[in-house]
Amino acid sequence: MIYINKITANSVVDYAAEELRKYLRMMMPDGGAVEIRYNPEAKDGYRLGLMQDFGLDTSDVADTELDDILYVDTKGREGIIAGSNPRSVLIAVYEYFKRNGCRWLMPGVDGEYIPTKDVADTSFRHVPSLRYRGWVTEGQIIQQHMMDAIEFAPKLGMNLFMIEFRYPKSYYQRAYAHQHNEMHRPPEPINEATILQWERALETEIAKRGLQFHHMGHGFTYEPLGIDAGDGWNTEYESCLSDEQRSLIAMMDGERKIKHYPINTNLCMSNPKARRKVVDFAVDFAKTHENVDYLHIWLADANNNHCECEECTKKRPTDWYVTMLNEIDEAYTAEGIKTRLVFIAYMDSAWAPLYERIKNPDRFLIMLAPITRRYDMTLPPEGVTVKPEPFVLNKLKMPTTLEQFFAHLAEWREKFDGKGISFEYHFWRAFYNDITGLRLARLLVDDVRTYKEYGIDGILEDGTQRCFFPTGITLYTYARSMFDMSLSYEDIVEEYFECAFGEAWRKFYDIFLELDEAFDYQFMVRRKSVDVRVSTLYNPEHAKSLEKVKEITERLRALIKEHYNADYRVGTVSVRLLEYYAEYCDLLADAYIPKAQGNDALALERFNHLVERMGRHEVAIEKYFDHTLMANALRVVFVNMVTHNEYMDV
Repeated sequence: MIYINKITANSVVDYAAEELRKYLRMMMPDGGAVEIRYNPEAKDGYRLGLMQDFGLDTSDVADTELDDILYVDTKGREGIIAGSNPRSVLIAVYEYFKRNGCRWLMPGVDGEYIPTKDVADTSFRHVPSLRYRGWVTEGQIIQQHMMDAIEFAPKLGMNLFMIEFRYPKSYYQRAYAHQHNEMHRPPEPINEATILQWERALETEIAKRGLQFHHMGHGFTYEPLGIDAGDGWNTEYESCLSDEQRSLIAMMDGERKIKHYPINTNLCMSNPKARRKVVDFAVDFAKTHENVDYLHIWLADANNNHCECEECTKKRPTDWYVTMLNEIDEAYTAEGIKTRLVFIAYMDSAWAPLYERIKNPDRFLIMLAPITRRYDMTLPPEGVTVKPEPFVLNKLKMPTTLEQFFAHLAEWREKFDGKGISFEYHFWRAFYNDITGLRLARLLVDDVRTYKEYGIDGILEDGTQRCFFPTGITLYTYARSMFDMSLSYEDIVEEYFECAFGEAWRKFYDIFLELDEAFDYQFMVRRKSVDVRVSTLYNPEHAKSLEKVKEITERLRALIKEHYNADYRVGTVSVRLLEYYAEYCDLLADAYIPKAQGNDALALERFNHLVERMGRHEVAIEKYFDHTLMANALRVVFVNMVTHNEYMDV
């Protein structure tokens, strides 16, 4: 009999005990019964609970609610597994199994590697390298995949999850409409009531694991006016504005009107009535969503769109932004609301205020959101040597490098000396420019270290939760780097690939490297054009490199046949996913070759063929591959699209 004794009475510790029992039984299928009981006085068996309840020292962290400490000291099938907070206890359980050979490569049972063996004596104490380690809803979200993603996050050592918007109606609706794949999957309309219920189910799964819950962000420039979250991209809303609503939105070119969509429209923030609406909304939201740990207060999702009225132009938009944030804080303090707040240095708000400063930094996080940065480089070796571009209202040129963003952050630091995090986009459009995921994985190792060096204590990744095609190496590297910054790219890659592909892992890895070279990431991100007057991808010489792809994928297919079945399910799934990947590479090369040669019409025709062909496989691989986000991300390239948001094409 194996006993798991819960020293601490807490629902998350209860769940951690169940996970400990499950994976013990999986590792030792003939090991007999595993009994869970609440026994604070236990001296034998596994003892599970808070470090404080064991009298263990936690003085090396600033805040045991926010900072995770993992403590494990076991001999055989007994000993202490503890954490500085309930979430940390759960993560410590997973790390205990990881150090006993278990791996979680992808969400769900098909992504697990659980060896059959007895557990070894295990002893470690670990404080993760970054305080905030999380994932954010984006792309097209399907409910079961979201549930799987939340379950998966702490297994990689992540400790928070964010759901954008009051409820992410558009993300759900695009997914179930099967955008760009209607031919093979008829749309499945879902109503708002269902979406709201699903969002609440996700919140429950987050709470079950004790993860920090970050919420909303988008919506604070229109929901306080009575425009529903689901109408953020409603192009028809202009005609529905009341006189009062119109009086509270930004004036541009002498008119107060919607800028493309409500989500892209700012408020007239010098108007006390407009700010009061936001304050009241934020107070009401916090009172009815007590489970939210961090409420994100963001401005409009576009640049160069701030109010030009006489009063607003007396200060920078960020001065008015900070004024509003301070008013929210004051209202929260008066109401006894403990919810923490996040404000964002994003688009125009990258330029720091001139006059105002955050009065109560303990309530706030500043969040750097470098959406216009390059994803082919981190910080130059010499560090930050630039200054922000001059501020000119509604005529700003967005930063394009981390160096420039850190220069902006330095100016913000003069007005706010609290904690900082980053809202990153490696798993958004950039993800589909990296054919293997290895370029971004290597970049992420450097980015995590760079952010830590510049005082950023966490990262939230905005992007698809279905980022496991061809493998999950990019997400795995992101999570493990934040968890333990001492790990090298090579360490992480070997750990992942050996588990996914067994003794042949190096052969698979080498083929990925060949594909990476053939596509050339610099070409994919449009930095190798020889004549931008023709196209940002015009490079006839590179077409010769792309023509090598089919020869490489033929060798990949031969390797797949040799290793089609593995002893463990995760190996079989990892290998068989590459059948679809080989076809994807062939089709993508077919589309990029004429693009490189300047034949845009043929390139678009072939890209549309790729979208259709991969759509046929969507049901089979949708838990790993976001077909709609891929189509949206790459269509920008093939139709030479220029959107109203300049940053979309960076």
